[in-house]
Amino acid sequence: MEAVFSNLMLGFANALTLTNLVWVVIGSFLGTLVGMLPGVGPATGIAILIPVSYGMDPTTALITMCAIYYGAMFGGSIASIMINTPGDASSIVTCFDGFRMAQQGRAGAALATSAIASFIGGMIACVMVVILAGPAASLALKFGPAEMFALILFAMTAAITLAEGKLLRGCVSLFIGLLVASIGIDGQSGVIRYTMGIAAMQDGIDFLVAIIGAYAISEVFNSFAEKDVVYNIDTKAIGKVMITMEDWRKIRLPIVRSTPIAFFLGCLPGIGGSMTSLIAYTTERQLSKNPENFGKGDIVGVAAPEAANNASATASIIPMLAIGIPSSGTTAVMLGALMMLGVQPGPMLFEMRPEIAWGVIASMFIGNIVLVFMNMPMVPYIAKLLALPQKLLIPIIICLAFMGTYMMNYSAFDFFFLIMFGLLGYSMQKLDIPIPPLVLALILGDTLEKTFRQAMVAKSGSLTVFLDKPIALGFIGLAAVSILYSLYQSRKASAKAQETEA
Repeated sequence: MEAVFSNLMLGFANALTLTNLVWVVIGSFLGTLVGMLPGVGPATGIAILIPVSYGMDPTTALITMCAIYYGAMFGGSIASIMINTPGDASSIVTCFDGFRMAQQGRAGAALATSAIASFIGGMIACVMVVILAGPAASLALKFGPAEMFALILFAMTAAITLAEGKLLRGCVSLFIGLLVASIGIDGQSGVIRYTMGIAAMQDGIDFLVAIIGAYAISEVFNSFAEKDVVYNIDTKAIGKVMITMEDWRKIRLPIVRSTPIAFFLGCLPGIGGSMTSLIAYTTERQLSKNPENFGKGDIVGVAAPEAANNASATASIIPMLAIGIPSSGTTAVMLGALMMLGVQPGPMLFEMRPEIAWGVIASMFIGNIVLVFMNMPMVPYIAKLLALPQKLLIPIIICLAFMGTYMMNYSAFDFFFLIMFGLLGYSMQKLDIPIPPLVLALILGDTLEKTFRQAMVAKSGSLTVFLDKPIALGFIGLAAVSILYSLYQSRKASAKAQETEA
């Protein structure tokens, strides 16, 4: 425990420098705006703002991206409450009761509840990160090639089965990502693969170009249909952004109950904030003495999911930092940006660069404090930005996306890939194919192939290498369970649909 405390103090010494403090505030503010704008979301926001991190110290860059991430968790609830349109998927559940409260003239109380629940949930989750991050990294140091292959395999199956519940579509997304990740010169054999004779493709397709295209440019294509949409926001109707003592008595236990559940679910690859929020909401509804009030403006229906999605977002940082495996689409984008900066997240990060790992963890405490003091007094003013028409937002996204793409490799040829992946991402959205498995495969595909080869070489080409390693066997078992669970859910949904039709 003494080592944990000393490491945390090292983190605070790093996070409390003037530069990092300024970027925590900037990142938190940008994250709030990104989370609030319908359809953008934290993953797209970070992808768009990747150019901002160029030339930054890696610690500052990661602190900024984390601030954007949990700032988006705060901001997502503003659109849910004010216009019944979630800023991102994790804020969908907040619409159920938050918008009803706004219709009843309690928008201020709903917004205050969201900020307070997010703050408490985030702070409790930060304490749990401090306790668990070190042991997780120590455990990961024991992983060999077989264990890492099995872990990545589980992460990918979880991403296609748990996050979206669409097994076939998820497999298509994953296959496309693995195919793109294999383009270029094979690092182990030197063979040139799938370049179609184009010299510029021999180094492979930069996964950050693909990520920016799949998220940012696809969002531009998606937004053209609604470019003239303008939301009417009556900020005077918000009133005082505060809650009563009676409100506090109602929400304190739901917040405390929802946080640890969401935290542990958030550590698992593929779960995501939307699922943890829904689980927290459903749990509180089952425990409530008046479940019929949920969906009609119950303040607990705002507090529980908001605490859950912030705890889940904070927890998702653990697998990314300690193991090098992203547990969500947003952390996958962050992982890619870090690798671009020359930092390899994983267990050795805590050993070789503790100032980065612990600086980020310490910044989470600071960011949550900044956000609660920023959001509560400034909500009436921030909410006015919801009236910003898409036709002003689209050129900004295009400019940042193209600028960031060019600054990565100073290659105009990357613009071609940017547009192609923008069209691919747009097509995937229209076909209801999830994008996170594609991103996960782009980033981890090379590692998946490399660790599989290394494991096979160690056992002279025998697959029994995965049966001889208990940890590897356990992850392969979890991968199988996740697929079977998805098949069960799909069959259950089909049976329910048939009953409804009958």
